[in-house]
Amino acid sequence: MKETQIFAGGVRRAATRTALAAAAGTFALLAGAGGAFAQEAGAPAISAGDTAWMITATALVLLMTIPGLALFYGGMVRKKNVVAMTAQNFVMAAVGTIVWMVAGYSLAFTDGGGMNAVIGSLDKAFLSGVGVNAVSGTIPETVFMMFQMTFAIITPALITGAYADRMKFSSMLLFMTLWLVFIYSPVTHWVWGGGFLGADGVLDFAGGTVVHINAGIAGLVCCLVLGPRKGYGHDNMAPHNVVLTMIGASLLWVGWFGFNAGSELAADGRAGMAMAVTQIATAAGVLSWMFAEWLVHKKPTLLGMCSGAVAGLVAITPASGFVAPGGALWIGLASGVLCFFAATSLKNALGYDDALDVFGVHCVGGIVGAVLTGVFASAAVGGTAGGLEGNWPQLWIQIKSVLITLAYSGIGSFILLMIVKAVLGLRVTPQEETEGLDITLHGETIQ
Repeated sequence: MKETQIFAGGVRRAATRTALAAAAGTFALLAGAGGAFAQEAGAPAISAGDTAWMITATALVLLMTIPGLALFYGGMVRKKNVVAMTAQNFVMAAVGTIVWMVAGYSLAFTDGGGMNAVIGSLDKAFLSGVGVNAVSGTIPETVFMMFQMTFAIITPALITGAYADRMKFSSMLLFMTLWLVFIYSPVTHWVWGGGFLGADGVLDFAGGTVVHINAGIAGLVCCLVLGPRKGYGHDNMAPHNVVLTMIGASLLWVGWFGFNAGSELAADGRAGMAMAVTQIATAAGVLSWMFAEWLVHKKPTLLGMCSGAVAGLVAITPASGFVAPGGALWIGLASGVLCFFAATSLKNALGYDDALDVFGVHCVGGIVGAVLTGVFASAAVGGTAGGLEGNWPQLWIQIKSVLITLAYSGIGSFILLMIVKAVLGLRVTPQEETEGLDITLHGETIQ
């Protein structure tokens, strides 16, 4: 018999075991077997294997932002804005770290008492109590905290692509700090920290709602509030170096194994399945976007293949610990096609300037993955059946979580932008935008 706890990635194995298993584990520790660290009597046992894997997964997820996302986005902007774009992604590794240490981790992963359904407490602010002997499941709490920190770093970094080339650096810093505290941390708590969406049974293994829908809708709000780039619709806005974008996409693809397989918080069979379905969905996303673009625009572009890979990665994220390979194939195929049309036809029809298609890829891809998790979830993989196994109510739970995240993040992001606008303003001057943000904001250029 095992207890269960809600952590990132859904339902996790708890550290407690039956009395017999605990006795056996104690004997193994005393004998020096199993590779676990010595613990005080009665304390949860730390697994050396799980810990080693989670340290590796944490490094892989950090690699996704720096340098992965920085190169992916940096290659897609015009040459005069490359430094500004990569600087925004690089600095988010610092901003996310400090905000998470000061308040974010505590708000997301502590018991909020009477408010626990919506937010945690500040009991672990400044990482109070997260010491060398603190344990979370079968890993040190420091490792769990760091793994979650890398999610808090990449999520706001994703948003930067939506308003590329036109937001003040100072305004970006203030907005992202507020967004992490008031948007990201509560949504994380709702899904993974004991809040109401997790209690409702939502399936989000590694961040379909928490990361991608959350960031994607915020990105759309940002680009609508700031307005289009100067010259949008008639100037050449083509990527200055698609090879940089391909290198960034490749780093994202590799790092995503830490993102998804790491969300099991253990080195076990479910982590292996999460890794397998991530690869399958990503490959399907590449091919479905490529063939859709080939059919519509007559040429398969490298940029399209890279975008299809990210679309597949995004869509499989919520499903990765719940679906079998067959479901992953369909999720990847659907994400590539639907994100392609969202990033081209939908954006052109509505006329918004989502510069690097944050909404079209991350929000739409996240919605595709979250909803289809309710269809393809397999009880044999994650313990919860989806619609195809007779549990159609799960589909409504998934849809409801999507709608709630869209509403909260969308409205909340708008309010935060209005606050920042009143304090600092949001947009650079037309002259600065024309000259390029690299030289006007950072005093640096690339040759």
